[in-house]
Amino acid sequence: MKLLVIGPSWVGDMVMSQSLYISLKQQNPDAELHVMAPAWCCALLERMPEVDKAIVMPLGHGDLRLAERFRLGRQLASEDYDWAIVQPNSLKSALIPLFAGIKKRTGWKGESRYGLLNDLRNNKADFSLMVERYAALAYSKADMKDGRRIPAISWPALKIDQSNQQQALVELKLNKEKPIVSLCPGAEFGPSKRWPEQHYAEVAKQKIEQGQQVWIFGSAKDIPVAEAIRHYLPAALQAHCHILAGKTSLHQAIDLMALSSVVVSNDSGLMHIAAAVKCPLVAIYGSTSPKYTPPLAKRVAIVHTDIECRPCFKRECPLGHLKCLKELPAEKVLTAIKQLMASERLIVTAR
Repeated sequence: MKLLVIGPSWVGDMVMSQSLYISLKQQNPDAELHVMAPAWCCALLERMPEVDKAIVMPLGHGDLRLAERFRLGRQLASEDYDWAIVQPNSLKSALIPLFAGIKKRTGWKGESRYGLLNDLRNNKADFSLMVERYAALAYSKADMKDGRRIPAISWPALKIDQSNQQQALVELKLNKEKPIVSLCPGAEFGPSKRWPEQHYAEVAKQKIEQGQQVWIFGSAKDIPVAEAIRHYLPAALQAHCHILAGKTSLHQAIDLMALSSVVVSNDSGLMHIAAAVKCPLVAIYGSTSPKYTPPLAKRVAIVHTDIECRPCFKRECPLGHLKCLKELPAEKVLTAIKQLMASERLIVTAR
């Protein structure tokens, strides 16, 4: 059997999608699995043993470009795929498997994709977690009938390249002499996911004073917030705070984050990477909810406030006050770190 998956476009969603790939290979161990995804996600696919080939999706997230999709589909027709699974919900994401002539095309109903998908699923309400919705696509409708649930889901687990890890340490002038506290203060979704940099700085200050070092991860867009965190530190402590935002490839970020004694992260793609490399993790939630996209790991502390207006799932605070994050003090995160360090298996929610 030869399978094509049209993968998601966001880093966090791509990490969670590994659970689908694991389920597919468990049921079809001899199958060849190809995944089409944006170029920025291919580094993740290369760290998933279940994926035999990553195919770069050259079209942007919002691009229809029907002629280009038709051309891509006809190119893939030569692969002679037996089955296609479309993870995104958009109509346009289902076009390439159709144009490729793949006989079985599976996905959620999404944008009324009747005809584009011929193995259409419409029972999303049966699965509260995104990772469950992904993994469910590996099973037939018959497997799901009469209210039966899918088998236990295997959580994402990204491979670590130790050679690349060592090279990155040298290249970025880093060392492992002190325990590493990694901070992930960015969030592509928007400001309503970003815990204030002053709070991150208080966590960094206390951990450095305790003899640890701080690494700040993120994309080039996160450099200003990373620099702000370091700026808030006393001058004598700033040398122990290393800004990696904008300086690492995704491969390097995966390998370096795996060295962390603990990771503190907003609800972001890096949060899911931290979980997938099995780091103790404090996950901070603002406008979103862990009831849909929680970090999938054994040692996790989920921290959020309980004000009435959250979760609102908005990119920016509709009330303009951002209290769900501003009123979440650093002390709660520091307490959560202590709990994680004291336990080999812990999933807690701190409010």
